[in-house]
Amino acid sequence: MRARVPASAANLGPGFDALAVALTCYVEVSVEPAPRLEVRTIGQGSDLPADADHLAVRVAVGITGHDRICVTVESDIPVGRGLGSSAALAVAAAAAAGAADPFSYGVALDGHPENAAASCFGGLIVAATVDEQPVWRRLALDPSLRFVVVIPDAVLPTSAARAALPKRVSHDDAVFNVGRTGLLIAGLGDASQLIAEAGEDRLHQRQRSSLFPQADGLLAGLRGAGALVSCWSGAGPSLLGVVRAEGSEALADSARALMQRQGVGGHVRLLDADLGGITLLPAQDK
Repeated sequence: MRARVPASAANLGPGFDALAVALTCYVEVSVEPAPRLEVRTIGQGSDLPADADHLAVRVAVGITGHDRICVTVESDIPVGRGLGSSAALAVAAAAAAGAADPFSYGVALDGHPENAAASCFGGLIVAATVDEQPVWRRLALDPSLRFVVVIPDAVLPTSAARAALPKRVSHDDAVFNVGRTGLLIAGLGDASQLIAEAGEDRLHQRQRSSLFPQADGLLAGLRGAGALVSCWSGAGPSLLGVVRAEGSEALADSARALMQRQGVGGHVRLLDADLGGITLLPAQDK
């Protein structure tokens, strides 16, 4: 079986560990019977060891109960850039291996229900753990919105991004983020209500700025160039500019110029929201 699964951008500014949107950037995984374990990797992440320790293999073996399989991974999702590559890979591998509930595997392997839910079900979602169980709900997303993604060459491991966060936050900062999250949800559902301040955050972006010093300038530059909202994507270092479709190409061009001026190596992608989540595909001819 072969499964295609979208990347995801989580947090979206103030929605820390709760909000995520699926994006039109994909990983495909196929799991087929074989005399012995075979692992093939193509595209993003192909420099990682292709053996029994590969995340997709661990998921597939756990579901099938044996390693007499050929696992092929073809990914366009950059690894370690805050685009939910681990969750998407786990979900794709679980679906390709025939799991009844790929979402649960994505949560178990990645630990983030918002990323796994976006990759599984598509669209804009909110997720939380309730009574030790992941719960997700779909939110309205204005179809006129597109996403300019600034993807630096530098990798920022999630562990390092997490380590930069304080163990406690102030009451004022918590209230600030709750209010901004409400404004963001309203604006993403109806772009006419989206204001730049809806992307503001006090829980994680400022705290991680030392790991990517150019981020603040790039985020401000995106807003100045026409982004309705700009924010980090997940734990970074990728950044998002949310924009109406008619201004999206111009914003992508501006983002490339901003990266060059700030001396940040990498590339820019213009993506839409993926609304379908997991797609099962016919097996490829060998």
